[in-house]
Amino acid sequence: MRANLRLSRSKIAYGHDIFMAALSLPLSLWLRMGPSIDTVPETFIVQSTLLFAVIAAAVFWPMGLYRGIWRYASMNDLIQITKAVSLAVLIFVPILFITSRAEFLPRSLPIINWFVLMALLGGPRFVYRLIKDRHFELRAEPGAKPGVPVLLVGAGDEAEAFIRDIARQPGAAYRVVGVLDEKGRRVGRHIRNVPVLGTPDDLPAVMRRLALRAERPQRLVVTKRGLDPAFMRRLLDIAETHGMSMARLPRLTEFQSGIGEAIEVKPVAVEDLLGRPQAVLDRPAMENLIRDRRVLVTGAGGTIGSELVRQIAALGPSRLDLVDSSEFNLYAIDLETGERADGPAHHAHLADVRDRTAMSAVFAEARPDLVFHAAALKHVPIVEAHVPEGVMTNIGGSRIVADLCRETGTSTMVLISTDKAVNPTNAMGATKRVAESYCQALDRSRGEGGCRFVTVRFGNVLGSTGSVVPLFERQLSSGGPLTVTHRDITRYFMTTREAVELVLQASVLGSNDAAHAGGIFVLDMGEPVRILDLAEQMIRLAGKRPYEDVDIRFVGLRPGEKLHEELFHDAESLTPTDNAAIRLAHPRAADREVLARAIDELLAAARDGNGDACRAQLAHLVPEFRTDTPSAHPAAAK
Repeated sequence: MRANLRLSRSKIAYGHDIFMAALSLPLSLWLRMGPSIDTVPETFIVQSTLLFAVIAAAVFWPMGLYRGIWRYASMNDLIQITKAVSLAVLIFVPILFITSRAEFLPRSLPIINWFVLMALLGGPRFVYRLIKDRHFELRAEPGAKPGVPVLLVGAGDEAEAFIRDIARQPGAAYRVVGVLDEKGRRVGRHIRNVPVLGTPDDLPAVMRRLALRAERPQRLVVTKRGLDPAFMRRLLDIAETHGMSMARLPRLTEFQSGIGEAIEVKPVAVEDLLGRPQAVLDRPAMENLIRDRRVLVTGAGGTIGSELVRQIAALGPSRLDLVDSSEFNLYAIDLETGERADGPAHHAHLADVRDRTAMSAVFAEARPDLVFHAAALKHVPIVEAHVPEGVMTNIGGSRIVADLCRETGTSTMVLISTDKAVNPTNAMGATKRVAESYCQALDRSRGEGGCRFVTVRFGNVLGSTGSVVPLFERQLSSGGPLTVTHRDITRYFMTTREAVELVLQASVLGSNDAAHAGGIFVLDMGEPVRILDLAEQMIRLAGKRPYEDVDIRFVGLRPGEKLHEELFHDAESLTPTDNAAIRLAHPRAADREVLARAIDELLAAARDGNGDACRAQLAHLVPEFRTDTPSAHPAAAK
């Protein structure tokens, strides 16, 4: 029904344009000759008009003039009209000259006809758009309550699109009262009749001026993405000082696809305040690593594993195998992967990396070229209370996957590690350090053409399962308080997407350069973030005041928790790589045979459920592992 309606409207527009083309020739002739048009034979005028109309009919439809919608006529439509009119005139002139030598027509007529036809085709389109745009304004009820007054930050394309969208919506939720230009270049000018009032530094004066006009804004809306995080934090301070909440617009590429749908205003995300400049990535090399290869991801339903699956699926593997011991997590990522229109052949395996028999069956079926090992127990207090489980998963499971990679001809295995493996004060970090050591030893001892073992180490990812950001969000939704373990505790943060992109980039570096054998790729995590600052910012982003509307309570460090994480320890030498966001650490090397025997003893203690023996063995394998973690003291409480 809708398709028929669109076709009918296109035919009406097509008929309108042919009529205008027919009208344009005698009108142009009259504009050129005036009363002396009587000297031109009427038959010649009729024949010339019909000829031009036929040519226009043959040109206009193939030129795509009827794919657009008059309601949204734009510069692109004007360009298409210009091309179509120019082509029609250029075809008409030689044909008319051949058939009648154009002896009755002035030589300037084609030029005049070009301008006339441009006006006849373009004018109705833009008048129609003007009427439709004004229609919403005229239809508003006299006593209707206006939308929430907002002040935009950023005087670019996004701001213009948002203002235009608001103007088209009857009873819009927002009313733009002004724009702030962060660069100051457009102050004093207007964007669709909305004034650019100043820069963010001028906000106090701008607020006073708007208050005098009874247009005091209630929300500060950031229209640009990628602004400096320090600048974003300053904006948040300014907004809070003036009693405004803060929001942002999505990227233009994220705007809803349906024409006429509203542009959604979103809350400012934590990553907007904590972000860093985007790392430069060698995407062709990443695609070459994955395309047409068989890839297996363990822990595929976890935060890092699921993002690995998403990004790998987009790079065109010939087959993608998903392994997870959680039925629901595996179901969710398998379903999501299957819904991709261009997704690869994929297979889900409900298997535990600690079960060698099950994993052997998975490898026999999948025969992977690349393995990304993200499966792990990572929650520090849980592993601290269940050390044997952490040992069997993080060490035993990693060894099983690594050994199967060697035995089945896998070309590269990538181990996802953590900053908690550096100078660990908890069992989880110590188990991950042993897993690092085992993969390093395999990489150093591999034969010609053997499997490469690439280890990638990084800190926390925003929003990962069990991390602090989802915890704060849940506590905020219930009205608080937010719980922070210590006033001075810091952590490194990175978005999940950026972390996985850099994991893939490090995988390229590790796979292609034998000089990196046995090294650990360490991602540049930027500056550590004070968790107390993060809690305060999240409260303010929710439009509330820390310690007044929502309290923050200090609860003390948890078992095994460090005040400050480290990405590498003093004994590790660091060298740069071809990517500035990735460095290579060279930890001490371990003999594979000696390490394997020690792991056997450790796993035997774990299978017996002997946590104390596991700790003792971990301390032997990881000399820097210390259990004398600092504890919160009374001064840590507010």
